[in-house]
Amino acid sequence: MIPELPIAMLAAARLGVIFTVVFSGFTAQALADRLNDAEAKLVITADGGYRRGRVIRLKEIVDKALEQSPTVKNVIVYRRVGLNDINMVKGRDYWWHELMRDVPVNTYVEPEPVESEHPLYILYTSGTTGKPKGIVHDTGGYMVLLHATMKWVFDAREDDIHFCTADIGWVTGHSYIVFGPLLEGMTTIMYEGAPDYPNPDRWWAIVERYGGATILYTSPPTGIRTLMRFGDDWVKRHDLSTIRLIHSVGEPINPEAWRWLWKLAGREKVPFGSTWWMTETGGILISHAPGLALVPLKPGTNGPPLLGIDADVVDDNGNPIQPGQRGYLVIRRPWPGMLLTIWRDPDRYVKTYWSKFPGMFYAGDYAVKDEDGYFWVLGRADEVIKVAGHRLGTYELESALIQHPAVAEAAVVGVPDPVKGEVPVAYVVLKQGYQPSEQLKAELNNTVREFVGPIATLSNIFFVTKLPKTRSGKIMRRLVRAVVTGQPLGDVTTLEDEASVEEVKKAYEEFKAELEKLSK
Repeated sequence: MIPELPIAMLAAARLGVIFTVVFSGFTAQALADRLNDAEAKLVITADGGYRRGRVIRLKEIVDKALEQSPTVKNVIVYRRVGLNDINMVKGRDYWWHELMRDVPVNTYVEPEPVESEHPLYILYTSGTTGKPKGIVHDTGGYMVLLHATMKWVFDAREDDIHFCTADIGWVTGHSYIVFGPLLEGMTTIMYEGAPDYPNPDRWWAIVERYGGATILYTSPPTGIRTLMRFGDDWVKRHDLSTIRLIHSVGEPINPEAWRWLWKLAGREKVPFGSTWWMTETGGILISHAPGLALVPLKPGTNGPPLLGIDADVVDDNGNPIQPGQRGYLVIRRPWPGMLLTIWRDPDRYVKTYWSKFPGMFYAGDYAVKDEDGYFWVLGRADEVIKVAGHRLGTYELESALIQHPAVAEAAVVGVPDPVKGEVPVAYVVLKQGYQPSEQLKAELNNTVREFVGPIATLSNIFFVTKLPKTRSGKIMRRLVRAVVTGQPLGDVTTLEDEASVEEVKKAYEEFKAELEKLSK
């Protein structure tokens, strides 16, 4: 996450060269898989990068990956950290600064004319389960969608300073750190590292710096809930008065997190929307759009569909359902910027997105459409716990837990049960000032029953100080599930902190030991 990353992306786009950005948290094997699938010929990397005070030795990861990637002919290395023991293969590896040394500053490179559907980039998704999918986005339609959403959703102006807190390794960074804001002539902000290191006011200090950011686009809402743990003071010590617009992206945002951020960063005055979109859509499809009209704000909702987006919520048979009922989110018509295909796997493209409901794009999310036409996206449809025949979304249970004033974050997973099939188990991170207790467990269970129903009673609640998350801030529920079901952890290459898994494991093992003691 340094300026040379978007510079390289823009250079590739100018030359009509298809590129793929690979998140720096992946292992050498994960990188090799992506290089081989894309048949990449050139890799651009750095000697290393910084993360929570540690140096990530990126060039070493690349070297290991290239042992399995025969198509790569050259590597360009940017000197970010200044490591002196970097292995540079003669005839293959080149230092960025040496290549640029003799290039005149005013050098002009004519942009390569390409057709509108010429692939701009490949972005691999869902790499933690099975072979990663290479989502292909085109050039013309993608830019049309980004231009429209920058104008409609962000009310973009050339004098704006746009701060999107995402990582460019994911699609949010492609669309709303690099191409979207720069397309509108805006100033864009990016940063290296984590939002709570070295202090939990990293975001707020960045907003205040450089004359003040005017737009805050936070990703994901998990990051907001993490910062809530540290209280209001870290936010209040900074001048955030320049912010005129807030949006969130990623996991659904719960109303309490929405109100917390709106009160502190938005002063209960600025528009605050929660956008819905995914890697496959290329850009925002459902959101409040203050650039068009300021519709009533509803904490926690994603808002109405944007102009031209024919979204709906359907049942198992693909039929529209009544407002207020939960169903599957679909898009009925194509839109500019949608994925062209899956790289080198068109059959998987059809099977994944167009086969569940023929003639409709299947997003893979549960959602509810209310009486006003606002959409409330509830999370992935495959993250479901089946309790005595009742299907409960993990996000619904987590949202209920977060309603309690003591809870900062929560992860809910299903564990096998001989009577009910599955029962929900929760791992909870408390806000500062609250202590774990049996009374608090009872209160949390009552909160879940109140918001979801009696069938949603949690089998157990474990208190921890941190949850397993990716380096982009998303909770890794599959790791929690693996711990409580005794399964292998699988791919942990994107895990932010290994200690978080150990804490989850320790809490569960202590519980099992206590049960064994009681049974004796």
